[in-house]
Amino acid sequence: MSTAFTPRKKQSLTVGKLRLLTDVDPTYGFRRLKLGGRELEDLPRGLFELTDLEYLTLSPDRRSCLFFQLPSVPKDIVRLVNLRILCLDTNELTDVHPALCQLVQLERLVLSNNLLTSLPVEFQDLKQLKSLHLANNYFEDVPEPIFALKQLEFLDMSDNKIMVLSDLIGKLNNLETLLLFYNLLDTLPESIGRCTRLSNLWLGMNKLTTLPRGVGRLARLDWGDHDHSSNLEGNPLVYPPIQVCRRGPISIHRYFKERSTSNKNEAVDDDEDDDEDDDEDDILSDDSGSSLEDAGDYRTNGHSEHIGKKLY
Repeated sequence: MSTAFTPRKKQSLTVGKLRLLTDVDPTYGFRRLKLGGRELEDLPRGLFELTDLEYLTLSPDRRSCLFFQLPSVPKDIVRLVNLRILCLDTNELTDVHPALCQLVQLERLVLSNNLLTSLPVEFQDLKQLKSLHLANNYFEDVPEPIFALKQLEFLDMSDNKIMVLSDLIGKLNNLETLLLFYNLLDTLPESIGRCTRLSNLWLGMNKLTTLPRGVGRLARLDWGDHDHSSNLEGNPLVYPPIQVCRRGPISIHRYFKERSTSNKNEAVDDDEDDDEDDDEDDILSDDSGSSLEDAGDYRTNGHSEHIGKKLY
């Protein structure tokens, strides 16, 4: 006679057991705890009594990530006031609870591989944040609260659905790494040129046809052949051409400078043509000083040509 299987009732970890699971991170020296698997299904209450925690990871193990994921940010997380690093990646988060934004000591926040489309306005209160990971979500733009994070050095929003990058990006003048590859960008704001500390800029696999002149001022960009170098591959670039962009910011700067000189020379030629037109107008005018009808047509056509030259 077979006996039906009865799953063992899960026993929540006590504060004491949780403390036994903590260790000291060798890189940062922070007191660290990692929970994954079944623990994400129902977070142990004792977790939020570990107020001395500085590094917390609540991400599923790779082997069980399809079965045990956090559906939301627990509001009791606000009790972990000493957190410096918080990893909540590869869950099913659709929003960020404002309580998380009260963890004002946070320096690194990982929210990649979730279902996020926006951030709460309170997110701007994370003034100490230096590293923010938001890759592989569903953002259509860079949320405005991010631009208030003046200490931010690393921002990863790759593999989203971002169509527009606000000119507020220029406010992040401490930014060293900006990852925006695999999005839907077709333009960049001129203000990106104010992010002069950028050394890594990933813009590949977007829809960019032009770059702003400011990119040529980003002299610290690493344009090497290794994995961490900046790149623009996978864009239908016309201005500047991708061949110029592959040579890095110095070549991009030179390209814009040469174009600017060329445009100035064209403008001078246009002014000379205008002077010649004025001389011919004098010849074709009657004694009263008013232009003849034919001269008026000539002048109009000539002016249209000059406008065309300036625009193109």
